[in-house]
Amino acid sequence: MDRLTQTTLENPGEQDLVRSSDMLEADVEQEAGERELLPRLRLLWDQRVRLAKATLAGVVLAAIIAELIPNLYEANVQLMPPDNSALSGTSAMLGLMLGSGGLGGATGGGSSSGGLAGTVGDLLGAQKPGALFIGILGSRTVADRLIDRFDLRKVYWCKTYASTRKKLASRVAFQEDKKSGIIKITVEDRDRTRATVMAQAYVDELDALLAHVNTSAASRERAFLEKRLAGVNAELEDATKDLSEFSSRNATLDPQDQGKAMLDAAAMLQGQLIAAKSELSGLQQIYTSENVRVRSLQAHIFELEQQLNTLGGKGYAGSATLDSNSLYPSIRQLPVLGRQYLDLYRRAKVDETVFQLLTEAYEMAKVQEAKETPSVKVLDAARIPEKPNWPPRRWMVFLGGVLGLLLASSWVVAIERWSEVDSNEPYKLFLSEISRDARRDWERLRARLSRFISKGRNESS
Repeated sequence: MDRLTQTTLENPGEQDLVRSSDMLEADVEQEAGERELLPRLRLLWDQRVRLAKATLAGVVLAAIIAELIPNLYEANVQLMPPDNSALSGTSAMLGLMLGSGGLGGATGGGSSSGGLAGTVGDLLGAQKPGALFIGILGSRTVADRLIDRFDLRKVYWCKTYASTRKKLASRVAFQEDKKSGIIKITVEDRDRTRATVMAQAYVDELDALLAHVNTSAASRERAFLEKRLAGVNAELEDATKDLSEFSSRNATLDPQDQGKAMLDAAAMLQGQLIAAKSELSGLQQIYTSENVRVRSLQAHIFELEQQLNTLGGKGYAGSATLDSNSLYPSIRQLPVLGRQYLDLYRRAKVDETVFQLLTEAYEMAKVQEAKETPSVKVLDAARIPEKPNWPPRRWMVFLGGVLGLLLASSWVVAIERWSEVDSNEPYKLFLSEISRDARRDWERLRARLSRFISKGRNESS
C-alpha cells in the first residue's frame, strides 16, 4: 500500500478531497473532448457536398453489387409430428407395473418405483420419431437420390458426389419444434420452381424410405406371406391345369354325380330291355320271326343291349384308358378314374384353400404394416416462393451508403489531422517522400504507356 492511500485511509476528510479532485479531472477531460469534437463536426459540415457524393457513390456501388448477386429462393414444407403410439403404450405399461410394484413385489418403495418408472419412460422415449425423420432426411441415401433426380452435380458445378452433398447440405435445413414436434424442411435454390419441387421431393423420399426400411413384425410377416403366396399360387395353377387336362382326356367331370347319373341311365335301359323282351316273347307266340313287328322289336332289344354294354363296360379288362369311340367312361372304369380325379381335385382344393387363407392373412399383414409404419403427414405443402430470400438488396444499399459516409468522413478527418502534423516530423517527411516517389514513378509509367500506344498506332496506320 502506497503512502497516499495510507494517508487517505487514515484521514476521511482527505478522502473526500481526493474524490472531488477526480471528479474535477473527469469534467475537465469531458469539456476538452467536447471542444475537440466541435471542430470535427464543423469540418464535416464544410465537406458535406463531398460526403454526400461519397454516400451516393456507396449507394450506387452497393446497388450494382446487389443486382449482380444471383437470387436465392426459399421453399418450406412443414410435417406433422409422427405418431409414437407404440413406444408410448409400452412406456405407460411398464410405468404402471413399476409404479404398482408388480415387478419388485414390494409395496413400501413408492418413491423409488416412481423414479424408476420415469427413467424407463425416458429411455423408451429416447428414440423420438422426429429425430429419426430428421436423421433419414439428412442421410446419404436421400441426398444421392435427390442428386440423381435433379442432376445437382450439373446444377452446382460439382464433379463428385461428396462435394455435391456438401453443397446440398448448405442449401437445406431441417428443424424440429421442441414444443409442438412439427418438422420444417427448408430448401434454397436459384430456381424458385426447383426449390419447391425439391422440398416436396424430400417428403416423397422420406415416405418411400420409411416404407422400405420398416423392420417391424408385421413387415416381416408380410414379406414371408408374400413369398409363400407366390409359391402356393404356382402350385394351384399346376394342380388346376392337371385336373382340367385329366377331366378333358377322360371325360370325367364329377365322379359322384356322374356315377349316379350313369347308374340311373343303366337302370332305365335295363328296365326298357326287360319290358322289350317280355313283349317280344308275347309276339313270338302269335307271329313268326319274319313278322315286321317281331323284327323291329328284336332290333330295338339289340340296340338296348349295345347301349347297356357300352354304359356298363362289359369289355373292361382293367384298363382305365378311355376308348376313342366312346364319349364318356363306363361304370366299371369310373371308380378307377374317380380315384385319380379325386386325388387331383383334392390337391387343387387344398391349394385353393391355402391360397385363400394366405391371401386373407397377407391383406391383414399389409394393414398392420401400414399401421406400424411411421406415416408422413404434410401440414403445409411447398409453394412457389413469391420473392427471393437472398440477397437483402435494401439493406445492402443502406449499408453501402452508411459505409461510404463513414469512409469519406474518416478520410476528411484523416486529411485534417495530417495537415495539423508538423512538416518537420520525421515520419511525415518519410511518407511525403514515398508519396512523391510514387507519383514520379506513376508519371514515368504513364509516359511509357502513352509512347507505346502511340508507336503501335503509327505502325498500324
